[in-house]
Amino acid sequence: MPDETSAGDDAAGDDTAGGGTWRDRHPSTARTFAHATTALSTILVLLALLMPNQLTLLTPGQFARIPVEGIFGAALLLVLPPKARRVASALAGIGIGLLTVLNLLDIGCNETLGRGFNPVFDWPLLDDGESFLQDSIGRAKATGVAIGAMVLVLTLLVLMTLAVVRLGNLMARHSATATRTTLALGTVWFACTALGVQVAGVPVAAESAAGLVQNRAQQVRASLEDEQAFAKEAAVDTFRNTPGDKLLTGLRGKDVIFTFIESYGRSAIEDPLMAPGVDAALADGTKRLRAAGYSARSGWLTSATYGGSSWLGHSTFMSGLWIDNQQRYRTITADDHLTLTGAFKRTGAWRTVGIMPGLTKGWPEASFYGLDHVYDSRDLGYKGPKFSWSTMPDQYALSAFERLEHGRTHREGQGEQRARQHAKPLMSFVILTSSHNPWAPLPKIIGWDEIGDGSVYNAVQKAGKNPVDVWKRTDQVRTEYGKSIQYSLHSLISYLQKYGTKNTVLVFLGDHQPLAKVSGDHASHDVPVTLVAHDPAVLKRISGWRWTPGLRPGPKAPVWRMDTFRNHFLTAYGPQSKRGSAGRLGPR
Repeated sequence: MPDETSAGDDAAGDDTAGGGTWRDRHPSTARTFAHATTALSTILVLLALLMPNQLTLLTPGQFARIPVEGIFGAALLLVLPPKARRVASALAGIGIGLLTVLNLLDIGCNETLGRGFNPVFDWPLLDDGESFLQDSIGRAKATGVAIGAMVLVLTLLVLMTLAVVRLGNLMARHSATATRTTLALGTVWFACTALGVQVAGVPVAAESAAGLVQNRAQQVRASLEDEQAFAKEAAVDTFRNTPGDKLLTGLRGKDVIFTFIESYGRSAIEDPLMAPGVDAALADGTKRLRAAGYSARSGWLTSATYGGSSWLGHSTFMSGLWIDNQQRYRTITADDHLTLTGAFKRTGAWRTVGIMPGLTKGWPEASFYGLDHVYDSRDLGYKGPKFSWSTMPDQYALSAFERLEHGRTHREGQGEQRARQHAKPLMSFVILTSSHNPWAPLPKIIGWDEIGDGSVYNAVQKAGKNPVDVWKRTDQVRTEYGKSIQYSLHSLISYLQKYGTKNTVLVFLGDHQPLAKVSGDHASHDVPVTLVAHDPAVLKRISGWRWTPGLRPGPKAPVWRMDTFRNHFLTAYGPQSKRGSAGRLGPR
């Protein structure tokens, strides 16, 4: 029987012009090269078949196992005729390569979003990942990383295909030995399964690749079925046909501001490393607002997303529907479903605006949210530098909001052409972005009269930390994240203290928890939510919610799913029965 260096082995090649083949002239080197190539092919295939889809499972014991897929694959290749064997080997190599790519995507998503990669919905997230890299390491380096990733994927597919084809050909040339080896490994696998043999707590008999393929198939099927189920769910709406004059009667005449603070999660308030600074900011803010005549109540909401995809949290909160994937988002934003902001517009009693510093291009969803006008990053007049992902500091965005909209509602007798003595009150949807990862460099609080067009932030940005340096250490990333939340809170509280009126009502909350590197493995999806008002009657309407007094929700404060908030809010601030039951609405 010929050995690995026999004719037909692609590793050697021919060189008849030099007097025989290269293998004939260098037999020892050829055998070493062939053995090394076979060994590498075997290792590559085994690593792919045994690779987990979570970083925490990536241990040596995970690879000290026998993959059943390899055994069945080898048995199949041994019984196939040569042509069919080569085709099957190539297809198997491509399949294993694609499975490896999906496993790597799973690891990335588990580390950032707290869930695996959805092969139906999550491909657009790759663009977000590239944007994050551009903000962290610069456009040129991010482009290099993107190109490198594509080359890596193509190389992986090619090498995996060549590896399986090589092993198939090798088994065909050594069919007797390969058959005995396959039968022996199969016997060992079944014995280990029956006896429950483990190494370092990991079963020796592995079937993880087959399980992952099955899970992928189930995930794809469930994702496709979810589209139809969600369409039926979205068609049911308690408030769909409620006339405008019956909506939000308890807030007429109030300026209502809904503000999302990027990545403001429960971890910021309860994690031992980050909580001291954030809790101090909340305690100080509660004291300052109380001195200005405001009171607050705070609770918890469970977000539909984690670590990113903020728009899923925004749409869940506003629509009263659970929007946890991109397909649901596309479905609902193409519908006429009543959003919380849209309810204000339906009344005809408010002007509705959006302040979206994170937007850099058109946003057709404005109509879904019922916004009369949207100010994106191009409309806010900012002339300063970006702070990593964030196009401008939160304090500047709030200053622009005051200049462009909120202040115009209240200024009178100052030569302001658009001052409106009897104008509609304002309902505002404000997105603050300074606490978006990578949390370096960070802006600083400055005097409101110093902000101007934002040029003052050039020096602040240059003096800030480099995100590459920050991300070298987990504790430093978490520390800077905590500082970013403190900055956003200080900006918002200071804005309300300076520009708020007796008719101002502020609802602010987080869109999701920060990624797992900050919040930790298995963190909840809970985010804080707070309602602040000067008028005691506004807070009296939610007395039945049992929220914690102040800006910091207590550990025993109610936890609601984020999609339930819309109905809670519309009920509490709608027409009240004589018994005032709306204020006693409990979580569902």
